[in-house]
Amino acid sequence: MLNTRPLGRGAAARKYDLLTAMGTHALGQGRSEQVLVLRLITLVTARYSWARDALCVGQREIARLWSVDERTVKREMAKLRGRGWLELTRAGARGRVAEYRLGVERILEDTRPGWSRVGPDFEHRLSDAPDDGKVVPLPLRAAQVPPPDLSDGSEWALAQAILHAEAPGPYASWLRALRREGRSGGRLMLCAPSRFHAAYVQTHLCAQLLAACQSVDAGIDEVVVSAGA
Repeated sequence: MLNTRPLGRGAAARKYDLLTAMGTHALGQGRSEQVLVLRLITLVTARYSWARDALCVGQREIARLWSVDERTVKREMAKLRGRGWLELTRAGARGRVAEYRLGVERILEDTRPGWSRVGPDFEHRLSDAPDDGKVVPLPLRAAQVPPPDLSDGSEWALAQAILHAEAPGPYASWLRALRREGRSGGRLMLCAPSRFHAAYVQTHLCAQLLAACQSVDAGIDEVVVSAGA
């Protein structure tokens, strides 16, 4: 499989292979998936720095490129991070936008079923890994926990998608069981199945939890975890 980054000699062909794999995958899916992948392809084509292997674009510019509002940008970027197609390499801060890179291995794994529709040469090229000892197998997600349901579009669902992809261990053991209880201004309230569970999350995972929530909704300034009744 094409596990190397699209850099150096032969990079141009690998870039096109990657874009082709994503496009072919999208065309075999429903409308929402097609729109999401088209947005990523457009963003990559317009703004991805292949030399640096980095995407460094502000949400306002992405919103303008996609003809959507910034809230939609946050939601779509969270979905792409949640599935591992984008990887956060530098968090945003005041005066500095976040930086990402493509999750090439994950993209190829997810788009594999569509390779044969391009042609046998394409399928062979992407499946034929060089025997140079540099191919690293994809890490298994913790216990292969399924991704969260994003259908309600809530800030917690999107944050869960990010945690599922970027912190699979804590997500599987502790964060998956949390349920959204409500929202009051900048305070997001979550419910844990027990007092011990709530105390553990508040003590050990609070910062990670807040960072994930703020990455999809900057209006969140506190996450409170309490035990269910």
